[in-house]
Amino acid sequence: MQESERGSPVSQLDQLPDKDPSEVAEWCQSLDAAVGFGGPQRAVQLLQRVNEHARRTGIDLPPFLETPYVNTIPTAAEPPYPGDEEMERKITAWNRWNAAAMVTRGNQRGGLGGHMATFASAAWLYEVGFQHFFRGKQADGSGDQLYVQGHASPGVYARAFLDGRLSEDQLDRFRQEAGGDGLPSYPHPRRLPWLWEFPTVSMGLGPLSAIYQARFNRYLADRGIKDTSHSHVWAFLGDGEMDEPESTAALALAAREGLDNLTFVINCNLQRLDGPVRGNFKIVQELERQFRAAGWNVVKSLWGQEWDDLLAQDTDGALVRRLGSVPDGQFQTFAARDGAYIRERFLAADPALAPLADRLSDARLEEIVGTSRAGHEPRKVHAAYRAALEHKGAPTVVLVQTVKGWTLGPGFESRNANHQMKKLSGKEFRAMRDLLDLPIPDRALDDTLVPYWHPGADSPEVRYLQERRAALGGPAPARKIVQKPLPLPSTKPFDALKKGSGSQEIATTMAFVRLVKDLMRDKETGRRWVPIVPDEARTFGMESLFPSAGIYSPVGQTYDPVDRDQLLYYKESKDGQILNEGITEAGSLASLTAAATSYATHAEPMIPFYIFYSMFGWQRTADQFWALGDQLGRGFVIGATAGRTTMTGEGLQHADGHSHLIASTNPAAVSYDPAFAYEVAVIVREGLRRMYGPDAEDVFYYLTVYNETKLQPPMPSGEGVEEGILRGLYRYQEATDAAADAPRIQLLASGTAIHWVLEAQSLLSEDWGVAADVWSAPSWTELRREALDAEAENLRAATTGEGSGDRVPYITRALAGAPGPVIAVSDWMRAVPDQISPWVEQDWMSIGTDGYGLSDSRDNVRRHFGVDAPSLVVAALATLARRGEVKQETVRQATVRYGVEA
Repeated sequence: MQESERGSPVSQLDQLPDKDPSEVAEWCQSLDAAVGFGGPQRAVQLLQRVNEHARRTGIDLPPFLETPYVNTIPTAAEPPYPGDEEMERKITAWNRWNAAAMVTRGNQRGGLGGHMATFASAAWLYEVGFQHFFRGKQADGSGDQLYVQGHASPGVYARAFLDGRLSEDQLDRFRQEAGGDGLPSYPHPRRLPWLWEFPTVSMGLGPLSAIYQARFNRYLADRGIKDTSHSHVWAFLGDGEMDEPESTAALALAAREGLDNLTFVINCNLQRLDGPVRGNFKIVQELERQFRAAGWNVVKSLWGQEWDDLLAQDTDGALVRRLGSVPDGQFQTFAARDGAYIRERFLAADPALAPLADRLSDARLEEIVGTSRAGHEPRKVHAAYRAALEHKGAPTVVLVQTVKGWTLGPGFESRNANHQMKKLSGKEFRAMRDLLDLPIPDRALDDTLVPYWHPGADSPEVRYLQERRAALGGPAPARKIVQKPLPLPSTKPFDALKKGSGSQEIATTMAFVRLVKDLMRDKETGRRWVPIVPDEARTFGMESLFPSAGIYSPVGQTYDPVDRDQLLYYKESKDGQILNEGITEAGSLASLTAAATSYATHAEPMIPFYIFYSMFGWQRTADQFWALGDQLGRGFVIGATAGRTTMTGEGLQHADGHSHLIASTNPAAVSYDPAFAYEVAVIVREGLRRMYGPDAEDVFYYLTVYNETKLQPPMPSGEGVEEGILRGLYRYQEATDAAADAPRIQLLASGTAIHWVLEAQSLLSEDWGVAADVWSAPSWTELRREALDAEAENLRAATTGEGSGDRVPYITRALAGAPGPVIAVSDWMRAVPDQISPWVEQDWMSIGTDGYGLSDSRDNVRRHFGVDAPSLVVAALATLARRGEVKQETVRQATVRYGVEA
């Protein structure tokens, strides 16, 4: 309910027809009496019983989650418009023109295309926000967070051009990034880091990320990191985009946590990319039910002011009923057809609408029914946004109806193909110019390329635009970096892991958790750690963090936990540090992204680590990891209980042999598969330096850790060990007590495979007289990347004459002179270590866990994949036999001795 200008309460139902208001008053008085006599609960009970009785008697009641298909805010309740509408109309017209010109010029020059229809329908949705709502970063460094619909990017570029932030030359490099200074096709922070904050064109990720961004804003405030009470998150979405499961995956969380700092604006132009969103149904009503059921506040802004008089004259409700019964596919057609068609298909369908039909000409019908939508009128949009900001206690979704391709002409408007239409003809530009009333002469449209148009830096339009942005805190959207490097923590926590575990067996998962627990005690940076876990924190040994760090909840803990009498009880608190997200990897990764980019969004660097079942990370959410890299996120990603043979009894769905292969495709992911606790310590410390030091890099670290308990050795004291860990390879244990003429072999291993390889080293020496050197390979991917860099550098030297051109990859140098063939072993599929094979000069063989996983004991699963120590011995002997260094009979003997099948 809103307050009208007269001060009396006005609701959506007040604008609907009512034949007998006095009867309604009597019912309301009866309800008031019930409340007075029995209290609110008695009134609720009575209403529920009446509703039940009505349904039993066959009365078709509308669902309570759905309101009539009219504007939520009646005209009488619309607040006064705070701006100069005529001035803003001109500004919006310039933006429409230049957006269309930019896409058309790109298509004319190189067939680069672009999208025109989305911004054309949503122009006022953005313009009203930019003029009156969206806060910039100049005030508190945070401002509002804008998730711009990806296909609407040309409109944002056009506005930046009008504002003086982009030049004509830059607009002409739309979708031409190869030279280094072009404009990306969609919102991409990595490609245009001073403008875009959030990548949104992978549909569904924007709404999910926006929810967790709004929640993270509250998290920062509740933990006392930064006051974010003035920051509001705006997510601009398409109605077709809401079909993506991620779009609605976290609606309940937003309502449950009362995120009234969040507004979804869904542009309901009733079209997907290639056709209607709900041709036979009504997407607005469907979304209203969905959001209301999840606990959101819903504001519908559907019809323009041309409908106000018609609805006022609808005394018997026939028009409202007709609006509610016409499917979206038909409304889309109305926007593309003439008044005679609309008369026949819209008005003639209900005899009760005959008086209305008599009063309206075909031209008037075409104007009202065909195209009068609230999303094209700033007053309607402003009223909806104002209602969203004023609503407290829940997030708001604004469902705005528009016509896709609005103002681009009849060839574009509401056409199924307009998503693929990339240019306007000269004739269409002239029609657009006349419709928008722009002072562009005909002669300017005679050139091959349609011109951009700018009223001048000192024009009233530009001054107005800049004054409005200054009043709201500066440009938007904008991404701003305030350098705030974090000091490296004390070496003490790292040194503890480097010393080894003594006689205690611990898994590398536990080693990592212990390290972070110690780092969270650091006086300088401890409070900036953000542990993120999708449930199962106890699986990863994180329960020790519960009492000390606490689990974040905006309401604290309103119950007595069942384990309250235990030392490590489940503790929720409003200033809790842990984000325990429940069983949602997608939501957890959205939380990670918000925390990992806080250094830019809020000028507050945070150190998130997202720990998850390794199998359910990259495989499920690789697209989000790509967006994390695109958003220049920094933090730690921990694939815990990793591998394909260390998950006893879990079966193929839990067995992970391919995550490192997927991770290797992400340029921002620095990937490691550490074998020992000391390697974890070296990698994490280097990650903190690279991501949070004075020369911070826009990367994130991915580590896989295991749940097998092993004695963790101390870090070897040899020269170059730490460098080798970080580069991806070092010799861990050289063969000893081998005869001078003994066959030699090099065994490379990562992660938990190091233990099988060390056992195989002993068996080869003791049983077969073969000398094997064991190398730890913490990162196959980093080895490959360095080798690719070396090749690229050498190629540049050959083509430009710059540099020596003789750089040898680290992997080649590290193994140079190592005698015998090389066998690479891991708990991953063979393609993971095979990444480095082109730069290994020795004979190469890889052994891994290709195929599906299975449920069994670890020993049996390793024997199944051929990666246990005896199987490795047989493989090593077979490799040497092919080289003639051992007899073939020796291979057969080993197969029989160990019971290894061929």
